[in-house]
Amino acid sequence: MPELSRSQSDGREGTPDEAAVNALRSAVMRLSRRLKHQRVDESLSPTEMSVLGTLARCGSATPGELARKEHVQPPSMTRIVAMLEAKGLVRLEPHPDDRRQKVVTQTEQAEAMLEESRRKRNAWLAELASGLDEDEWAKVRAAAPVLEKLAQL
Repeated sequence: MPELSRSQSDGREGTPDEAAVNALRSAVMRLSRRLKHQRVDESLSPTEMSVLGTLARCGSATPGELARKEHVQPPSMTRIVAMLEAKGLVRLEPHPDDRRQKVVTQTEQAEAMLEESRRKRNAWLAELASGLDEDEWAKVRAAAPVLEKLAQL
């Protein structure tokens, strides 16, 4: 992958150059696809896994809040939550302030499954990273917080 640099040829200081952005996008997408295949429960869709991950990171939420965080339409999230509830991975509880709404909470079964999934993916990624030399691994460690920041923007 080409080294990421900043291009000033267009007159805007600090604009990432097109080749670097393309290389970053391509590498992140390929690695993400490969990581997605390291699943513990093949019966869950990537979207269902993402919702469980959001609940683990952010805590309980209404279906509407989950829809916004996951960038899906509310009716789609209602279906996803219903499927997760049927699998025993979430439970719906009354909203503490609004009787018309429900709060989605992950179950202990979901927590255990997510932990096992993290363990499996981390082991796979560690094995992959063992093919890097020490300098390459140091660069990956240094890049991780920056990639996390990009993911949050």
